[in-house]
Amino acid sequence: MSDRPPPAALLHSSFYRFTPLADAAAAAQAVRLLAQHLTGAVTLAPEGLSGAVAGPAEAVRAFEQALCAAPAFGGALRGLAFRHSHGRTAPYARLKVVLRPELVALNLPGAESLPPPDEADGSHLTPAEWRRLLQDGDAVLLDNRNHFEVRLGRFRGAVDPQVRNFRDLVAHVQAHAPAWRAAGRPVAMYCTGGIRCDKTAPWLRSLGLTVLQLRGGILGYFEALPDAHREWQGECFVFDNRTALDTRLQQTATGPAQVFDASQPDEAWRLQRALRLAAAGGA
Repeated sequence: MSDRPPPAALLHSSFYRFTPLADAAAAAQAVRLLAQHLTGAVTLAPEGLSGAVAGPAEAVRAFEQALCAAPAFGGALRGLAFRHSHGRTAPYARLKVVLRPELVALNLPGAESLPPPDEADGSHLTPAEWRRLLQDGDAVLLDNRNHFEVRLGRFRGAVDPQVRNFRDLVAHVQAHAPAWRAAGRPVAMYCTGGIRCDKTAPWLRSLGLTVLQLRGGILGYFEALPDAHREWQGECFVFDNRTALDTRLQQTATGPAQVFDASQPDEAWRLQRALRLAAAGGA
């Protein structure tokens, strides 16, 4: 008999931080030991870590405390923000900790000369500040996610750059940046948890654009504002076996077949992968 808790008892915690890691391999081993009783997916790179874990609430919170204090990170994870949500479906079947050259590989033009991402700089707006920005309507509201994610749900009035490959976002921004600059309009970006915006922001600034970002991303907005449905339409796609969450951070009935368009090659493989993972019990 499995000793796993029923799905309703699972707490899901996502997190990331850009911070130089002198020994990413040692840090990865520390994460494996700390999260050995949880399931999840964690990526480490010389620029930091990003991931999500799930399990009983008490075990997840114990992991969070231990991670922030882990000697392998030399105190760099103090104050790390964790985004919590729940689901009927176990989001992961096992723990997977991997090492990669980058946390988010976006292949931005001139990336080697860009300053490192900074998730604590003044361009980040709290959910309350973001709500006021949406009400003002002066900024370009740019959804920094894949097209299939935007199709499932977005902030009202957001631009869908039709990203099927990340170069699509680059082309969209390059085509519109002159007009945005001429109009003096800031670009307000958002993504699921914030990491894609943090990685993209230095490049947008290199084009002479004023950048604003939603601190904590969509999930942080849902967590902070019980009435987030006022500005959000649809659902929020998540990259785990739950597929989608509503504005209360609860799993919806939406499945992979309702998210991915099988007629599009870039989505067909995602659909097949999601169905395989679901059949196997998770990522």
